[in-house]
Amino acid sequence: MRGSARSGRAIVALQTTKLGLPAVFFCCGLFFLAGFFGSMIPPVDLPNENPARLGLYEEETLEMAHGETGEDHVSELSFQVLSWKPRAMYYPNFASRKQCETIIRIAKSKLSPSSLALRKGETAESTKGIRTSSGTFLSAVEDSSGTLDKIEDKIARATLIPKNHGEAFNILRYEIGQKYASHYDAFNPKEYGPQSSQRVASFLLYLSDVEEGGETMFPYENGLNMNSGYDFNECIGLRVKPRQGDGLLFYSVLVNGTIDPMSLHGSCPVIRGEKWVATKWVRNEIQ
Repeated sequence: MRGSARSGRAIVALQTTKLGLPAVFFCCGLFFLAGFFGSMIPPVDLPNENPARLGLYEEETLEMAHGETGEDHVSELSFQVLSWKPRAMYYPNFASRKQCETIIRIAKSKLSPSSLALRKGETAESTKGIRTSSGTFLSAVEDSSGTLDKIEDKIARATLIPKNHGEAFNILRYEIGQKYASHYDAFNPKEYGPQSSQRVASFLLYLSDVEEGGETMFPYENGLNMNSGYDFNECIGLRVKPRQGDGLLFYSVLVNGTIDPMSLHGSCPVIRGEKWVATKWVRNEIQ
């Protein structure tokens, strides 16, 4: 009991004790000096720890054992699914500005009016105005800089179809007012006759920005406008604005091998500026 009473008196004494004004100034000054000199002490480096263990960022993905045709590294291609009907994916920053400018420079002197694959009964005169761009075909072997070869490798990773299934690049330039009316990239044998192989996917690499217009359009996306008497010229439906270095992949056939009716697409007229695009058509057979 005596001990408890003494403790109680000690606590009360501490609670009722008041510091004088000089003591308060002394304590404040002491804390200020401690903080000032403490800030002058050089930082101490942490030991050479694994940043992943310290929680600074996620640990890198470890490469897996691969087959003879596989790759010895992990690659990442960022993309956005734009549509499931048709299957269309957008790849931002797929190519660098330098790569795009290199392709334009190689193609510029080789351009000629773009042509069409004609259906039975069609002529160049009867289809005049459907495709008004200028263009040329370029294969990777024609490019000593190796740019097209690198782009082909990347497209093969995106499509998971070997690059020897691809046609030569079709480099296109659309000037003001030029367009490509809605069409299918796949060939219907009933309209075009027997085909040795079929175009299953298309990859568009936008080589330039376009100030206004020039979008890639999918008028039948998700079944829209299919029963509206669409005239194949109006720029409607899903529209993808070109941006230099970005890529657009879409599939022209369904998983059962038949032509996807919703893969109808076209190029809206350029209103301001100029549009450059490199198209890679990918087939189901080696080319």
